[in-house]
Amino acid sequence: MNYALILFIGCTFANVVISTIKSVMTIKGNKFSAAFWNAIAFGLYTYIVILTATAPVSTIWKVAITMICNLVGVFCVKLVEEKLRKDKMWKIDMTIKINYPNQADLMHKHLTAQKIPNNFVIAGTHAIFNCYCQTKKDSERALRIGKHYGAKTFATETALAP
Repeated sequence: MNYALILFIGCTFANVVISTIKSVMTIKGNKFSAAFWNAIAFGLYTYIVILTATAPVSTIWKVAITMICNLVGVFCVKLVEEKLRKDKMWKIDMTIKINYPNQADLMHKHLTAQKIPNNFVIAGTHAIFNCYCQTKKDSERALRIGKHYGAKTFATETALAP
């Protein structure tokens, strides 16, 4: 493999990774991190434009390399971002129509058996549940249980105490 091709692949991959980080930091980061990653990304992009114009590789290969680098680079950055993301507590409100005696008690027992903290009140022909889910898996289990009982659901993110 010649040096120009290796340089083009390496710089294209770096550009994709840095540009993806820039996008994430622009949305989720503070002012300094957003400005820093934008500066790095656009600085490198200038060099990528020059490499794209001058690299001794056919246009179809440049397109293929760029597509592959984007596919792999964005996937890797999003995978790392997902692994670093902290779980957030969610409060899930669920309302079920009570169609038979003890239906609310059964749903309460089902949620409690799955170790999902919850409480409920009876309001006429309905039961209103409050579930507190500390992980994504807890949220998925609570929603699956609610669906089993025909629940209407509403979820809100809650702040965890330090």
